[in-house]
Amino acid sequence: MTAALRHPMHGPNRLKLGVFSMNSDGGLTLTRVPERWPARWSETVEVAQLADRAGIEFLLPIARWKGFGGEMNSREWSFETLTHAAGLAGVTQRTGVLATVHVPMLHPVYAAKALATLDHVSNGRAGLNIVCGWNPEEFALFGLKLLEDRYAQGLEWFDIVNRIYTASEPFDHDGKYYQLKNVSGHPRPLQSPRPITLNAAFSPPGRDFAAKAADFLLTTFVDIEKGRGHVKEMNERAAAEGRKIGVYTTCHVVCRPTQTEAEDYYEYYAVTMADTASVDFYVGQKQKFSGSHEQQAYRLHRKRFAAGAGTYPLVGTPAFIAGELVKISEAGFAGATVSFVNFKNELPYFINEVLPLLREAGVRTA
Repeated sequence: MTAALRHPMHGPNRLKLGVFSMNSDGGLTLTRVPERWPARWSETVEVAQLADRAGIEFLLPIARWKGFGGEMNSREWSFETLTHAAGLAGVTQRTGVLATVHVPMLHPVYAAKALATLDHVSNGRAGLNIVCGWNPEEFALFGLKLLEDRYAQGLEWFDIVNRIYTASEPFDHDGKYYQLKNVSGHPRPLQSPRPITLNAAFSPPGRDFAAKAADFLLTTFVDIEKGRGHVKEMNERAAAEGRKIGVYTTCHVVCRPTQTEAEDYYEYYAVTMADTASVDFYVGQKQKFSGSHEQQAYRLHRKRFAAGAGTYPLVGTPAFIAGELVKISEAGFAGATVSFVNFKNELPYFINEVLPLLREAGVRTA
């Protein structure tokens, strides 16, 4: 990859930032407040362009095919992520445009072609968040069942995509999950040997997969200090594979001029106005099938699941939130994603008030 095509996630800022989940109604929230994010395309474009101008490194969507019930049935309304990324590539200039793909639902030959297309459309800004799957209801929608060893399928899928991008001639593949004949694919991506990859894994098998296939791991933690252990573990796993990996975390944000305002609104949307039935279903399914969080997170932090899918809360003044993000950087994280109740209403304040403080702290230069 030439210097001109260096992906934004390989850029100079010590703490990279991404906007997460704005392709889906409600974003990461399970709330009934009327101002919840509607995920209309026109507003999605506005937010993407705002993030692009602010130097935010990437836009990361979630891949959802069914909602989580309750009053709002949050995330039923969601844009498919490869076409979503291609659309955003056409209206932005600098920010990375990522797609989130469920391995069992998208054939690797198709995925390789689609991702290469996205890389050309975006001039080398494409990225792929690889999801091996956890939601049996979504699998059933496709006539599929959850595999016990879904990460083995994911690794075979990933190896086929890689081989399409690097093979000098057509090849056959006779594996456990895929049997393919005379495989080839052009054009190759602009990024070499492939666009950047992410994986959100928490279980040991998932992290073994990430160590082999991901350039960046997206993980959760209950508190920042415990996050250091995740960074250390993933660095060791990647080193054992002869690789390096950047570790990111993911956060939901309520940023207000005073701490009281922020905490009051957090309580209002995540407790008073929580979509209770949806939260019950979501937490139960995640705990049973996903393994994406520490067990104590399910016991102690129901509010975080209503507020932001169990991600880490950044709730307070700009100075408080900037301080938390600096601590995240000092704990070894390469970056963080942020989400909001309403991206259009809240991201501008975050950009105008928090980003300058991060520059002053030295974790961002632009």
